[in-house]
Amino acid sequence: MEHLDFPHFLGLLFVALGVAKLAGHLAQAVGQPSVLGELLAGVLVGPSVLGVVDPSNETVHLFGELGVVILLFSIGLETDLKALLKVGGSSLAVAVVGVVLPFALGYGLGRGLGLTVPVSVVCGAALTATSVGITARVLTDLGRLQEPEGRVILGAAILDDVIGLVILAVVSGLTDGHPVTFWGVARTTLVAFGFLAAALVFGRLVVPRLIDLISRVGNPGTPTIVALMLAFGLGWLADQVGSAVIIGAFAAGLLVVGTERYHDIEAGVTRLGHLFVPLFFVSVGAAVDVTVLNPLNPENHRTLVIAGVLTAAAVVGKFAAGYAPFWFRGRKSVIGAGMVPRGEVGLIFARMGHSGGMLDDGLYAALTVVVLVTTFLAPPLLRYLAPPVPGGFVPTDHEGIEDLATEG
Repeated sequence: MEHLDFPHFLGLLFVALGVAKLAGHLAQAVGQPSVLGELLAGVLVGPSVLGVVDPSNETVHLFGELGVVILLFSIGLETDLKALLKVGGSSLAVAVVGVVLPFALGYGLGRGLGLTVPVSVVCGAALTATSVGITARVLTDLGRLQEPEGRVILGAAILDDVIGLVILAVVSGLTDGHPVTFWGVARTTLVAFGFLAAALVFGRLVVPRLIDLISRVGNPGTPTIVALMLAFGLGWLADQVGSAVIIGAFAAGLLVVGTERYHDIEAGVTRLGHLFVPLFFVSVGAAVDVTVLNPLNPENHRTLVIAGVLTAAAVVGKFAAGYAPFWFRGRKSVIGAGMVPRGEVGLIFARMGHSGGMLDDGLYAALTVVVLVTTFLAPPLLRYLAPPVPGGFVPTDHEGIEDLATEG
């Protein structure tokens, strides 16, 4: 990988952050999530268009990977395990079907299109993700986050993230050259859940006391630094025991929730994420070779066909999952639409497959198109199925959310 001199590095940061923030604001201005703008900005400054940002550069790559760790740490910070356990069977049904069905469709279509088993697994895995951040933002804007459908969507999306972390660990093993076997998948699953469980059990005994003790030191930012050290340390430890770095970062976020300085830590990590996470999305977008999406070139027809087929499978698989809890009496179409966006989680799968050499430029571009289309489709689809509530949230009936979610 090419090294950057310091002035060149500063110029790269100036361009990457500038276009990411500008494109993110423009995306929000037209009713789309900022991540979509950041992705498109990355495509614009990437080698296939302006050639300003080279995603294969070692410095760019490391900044992007750090962005992934901070992103997963933030997802852990936003996950309330107690609330998750109270959501009910509806979220579990949506989550399971929302993982199994898209994975089966992606894998089956991949094999039908002549892709190898490992590559088909990566394609199927990329379709299992659901973006909690994008869905939550849209539901909040609509004033429907606390409605029964909103709570079921968020619970299922969080469960998808947990299941997705295990799948991601399996994909990580594939990219390292390990074959797909039942015992291999079982071992990876046990290691992932075992590490997560051990980290939570032992961490609950130590982390809250440690952060509360350090918070009394009085130095500004110290709790946030300690929390980040925890994320980096658990990420390293997860890798050492054969799991994925992001599982350690996610576990660290779960451990910090509820501590005395939780809100200060969340604010600090969010500010840090404003720097590193957009760089991750820009680097992901920059890796897209737009020339492989030119329909006038016959050599690109296969890439476009794969992108179209996988996009259809991605939408159908998640939308159908909304109808899995047949006992739920709310609007199942809203649940299905809320599960559609792949967002940042789907990009992590695609990025891992590409950097591991399993996905060529065409397949990587195809999966990125899937993420872009589903991310772009979800907000207007949710607005159509669940119009904004004037003045904010208004309860739809007198029954509790959990009763609606678990009835039957």
